[in-house]
Amino acid sequence: EGCGNGACTNELCASCLGFQPLDHNAAAIRALELYKMNAKLCGRHSAAFPDNSSAKETHPTLLGDRHGKMPDHEDNLFPPREDFREVHYLTEEKVYEILSICEGKKDYSPLIRVIGRIFSNADGLVQSFRKDKEQHPNTKEQHPNTKEQHPNTKETTAMEQESEASASMEGATGSTENRLGPVEVSVDIEAVRRVYDRLLSNEKMESAFLNALVYLTPNVELDLTYLDVYDTNPDYLNIFIIVMENSSLHSPEYLEMAMPLFCKCMSKLPLPALAKLTRLWSQYSVEHIRRMMETFQQLITYTVISNEYDSDSLVNDDECVVAAAKCLKLVFYANVLGGDLDTGHNEEEEPASESSELTLQELLGEERSNKKGPRVDPLEKELGVRTLDCRRPLIPFEEFVNEPLNDVLEMDKDFTFFKVDSESKFSFQSCPFILNACTKSLGLYYDNRISMYSERRITALYSLVQGQQLNPYLRLKVRRDHIIDDALVRLEMIAMENPADLRKQLFVEFEGEQGVDEGGVSKEFFQLVLEEMFNPDIGMFTYDESTKLFWYNPSSLENEAQFTLIGIILGLAIYNNCILDVHFPMVVYRKLMGKKGTYLDLTDSHPVLYQSLRELLEYEGDVEEDMMITFQISQTDLFGDPITYDLKENGDKIPVNADNRKEFVSLYSDYILNKSVERQFKAFRRGFQMVTNESPLKCLFRPEEVELLICGSRNLDFQALEETTEYDGGYSKDCRIIKDFWETVHSFGEEDKRLFLQFTTGTDRAPVGGLGKLKMIIAKNGPDTDRLPTSHTCFNALLLPEYDSKEKLKERLLKAITYAKGFGML
Repeated sequence: EGCGNGACTNELCASCLGFQPLDHNAAAIRALELYKMNAKLCGRHSAAFPDNSSAKETHPTLLGDRHGKMPDHEDNLFPPREDFREVHYLTEEKVYEILSICEGKKDYSPLIRVIGRIFSNADGLVQSFRKDKEQHPNTKEQHPNTKEQHPNTKETTAMEQESEASASMEGATGSTENRLGPVEVSVDIEAVRRVYDRLLSNEKMESAFLNALVYLTPNVELDLTYLDVYDTNPDYLNIFIIVMENSSLHSPEYLEMAMPLFCKCMSKLPLPALAKLTRLWSQYSVEHIRRMMETFQQLITYTVISNEYDSDSLVNDDECVVAAAKCLKLVFYANVLGGDLDTGHNEEEEPASESSELTLQELLGEERSNKKGPRVDPLEKELGVRTLDCRRPLIPFEEFVNEPLNDVLEMDKDFTFFKVDSESKFSFQSCPFILNACTKSLGLYYDNRISMYSERRITALYSLVQGQQLNPYLRLKVRRDHIIDDALVRLEMIAMENPADLRKQLFVEFEGEQGVDEGGVSKEFFQLVLEEMFNPDIGMFTYDESTKLFWYNPSSLENEAQFTLIGIILGLAIYNNCILDVHFPMVVYRKLMGKKGTYLDLTDSHPVLYQSLRELLEYEGDVEEDMMITFQISQTDLFGDPITYDLKENGDKIPVNADNRKEFVSLYSDYILNKSVERQFKAFRRGFQMVTNESPLKCLFRPEEVELLICGSRNLDFQALEETTEYDGGYSKDCRIIKDFWETVHSFGEEDKRLFLQFTTGTDRAPVGGLGKLKMIIAKNGPDTDRLPTSHTCFNALLLPEYDSKEKLKERLLKAITYAKGFGML
């Protein structure tokens, strides 16, 4: 088109005399060539773009030939066309009006120019598609969100009705605060969606949207960086609402050219704007939330696999990945807010026990970095919701994990940023949803190890200052036949005198045995303590044969110190990176993380009771006459005697009917999961928090991940173990004995495989991430002999003699794993 100046002297401009007209493709190629060589660019001639339709009369050179002569219509190479320069913002009706004109002339360039101009201008986009500027003709009487037009879209009103229905059902379960009210914005989201649906089917239009976004983002970034645009005009958020409705954002062109800078802009929004955007998205349908999630995930994955990262070039320094992770956080919390929420029913936090004496840190002028407990995410605080509050998200949490990012993340560096440089450096631990449990457990491992080294260093300094010889480790010397008494007395003394000692590195010694604890002795100590504590004969826990799970015994005669010891043991296991054979229902881990048990938690802890209460809630007959139950319940104690309990005052005189059955279910669940075991659980949690209260455990892990952290995985993939096993002492994977060994192990039944794992590693569970994460070593232990194989459980090392036959190997190995108790020096 040129600059419009008939007297233009720029030979590269289409308005210059003698310029040969080009078709669209040739013009595009020529434009790229000129851009490469930084060619001279004309300014736009004011006469080229008139404000009205009188251009033909006022500016003949625009529509005539090079000499101002008006050609015949048939010979006109550049026919007159409307540029719609008077359009400063768009409405749905205006878009369809321009589209209709373009379709009539079979020339879409006017609409493309309008889209490019408005969508690349922040002010124009803010004013576009406003609810107060238009009403869609088909939806004047109602919200423009009809199921006929958009079957996958969740209406605000429909969402509220669904929420009320869910809340009425879960009112009995304890979920009284399910959703937030609708978020009001000035942009007509449904109109935007209809426009996108209509225009994106045209390939040229798609390019216009892409190019406009590329031009828009630098100006928006400047506005957000240097001007308080959102504070002065909250409607500035419309830009991000409108752009994110584009269903093509996940395409390669957008991921490469537009989305990196757009994500950077979005991450610069102030906290209230981010929270409002999150609340708005939480009201979208699952399909829309999933599309946004996949867009940001694909951008992260595309960027990660397109670059190479190492210890010098960290993924934490990649602005695109960081910005996309921050944007994904908004979608994650929208997913939480849109799910089934229970923001109530929180366990009361016990204040940390403070000693009146000066601590080692205070004496040395040091303070603990996390003394106030784990940090709270600002967005989480602004929204007033936690991941823990969501029982069932719209999209499973696992889908937010990005495995390519986990593969390239240098966790030691990321941990440093998380703990030390959180203000200047980005840590992906501030977006824990994107990390898998294995990566997060590595971060927790670094945190625990640094705490251990810190305690050791402070103890050494204190010894120098005070002239006293203190132990830099947590040493426990126990007798096998009195393990509970010895452990309880020692740990109770430490907990009372200085709980910080529990965060020292653990060393266990069995009296009369020569084993040196490099991890293996501790594993057996934990196992023996738990076997003793969970023995049904002691009566601390009840065991359900159907679920294979333990629960606190409400009528246990044991004192609180015993339950505190178990809590300490679980905390020490996490702290010392040991896996325990513990069988608790998920509600225990939810309670440890701060949520009380509710009706839904009975599904795995008390499945029979859950089924009975569910039938009561769903019963359609006369509840009072047919059921004949009251607000008084009965249980049996440790000796089989019945115990009654009134859920409400004078409960035996209050019949359960259709009107109050939800209250009955809620109170019954609360009694079983909370009140009846309050004494036992509080002691248990107190012990657990003595070890973990300064750990980032709560802010990194969900309850199901805490269970995996403590108990490991019961899914044993020995093929993965074989692939990662290393060999020493002359063995290799191609040796005859090694081939016979793996054939023998693979032929074992499930129980023998667990025994082998217990013998070699000290636990029969796989670590977080599976057996492939377990680095086992098989070392040669001499020629053929009658000696049994031996192991160093501290180092996951198996010492295997070179037996002369496969049969002898199997016989010796089975005997070794069957009779494997105690430690000795080899």
